[in-house]
Amino acid sequence: MKRTATAQWQGDLKAGKGAISTESGVLKGRSTPTARAFENGVGTNPEELLAAAHAGCFTMAVSAQLAAAGLTADSLETTCAITLDKLPDGFAITESHLDLKARVPGATQEQFDTAVNNAKSGCPVSKLYKTNITLTSTLAE
Repeated sequence: MKRTATAQWQGDLKAGKGAISTESGVLKGRSTPTARAFENGVGTNPEELLAAAHAGCFTMAVSAQLAAAGLTADSLETTCAITLDKLPDGFAITESHLDLKARVPGATQEQFDTAVNNAKSGCPVSKLYKTNITLTSTLAE
């Protein structure tokens, strides 16, 4: 499978503007904020998209791991925070933090932890990132 996206940019980094589109049309011409790496703004940016990709991929991987253990989640909700830091050699993504809240009837804490840790290391987006990936997870009773 191959998926594509297109990015356009006009102007310099701080004052410029741009748009991102995806093959599926979900992000069709979505604007990127002015000074996207320097402040929060209206629109999206690469870091936000990376966070969405990691949260989505990880959550689906947890579901697959639970299914392999004979379990089905009532709910899985993952928030991902991508950290962009300025380092001596330029900007870098230094962390992707996943925070999972789950309701999985019949799961023991050990089964849940195994599924979550396998998903963290096995999700394709986790494998892509060359950064520190941290995780907190909560299994509701």
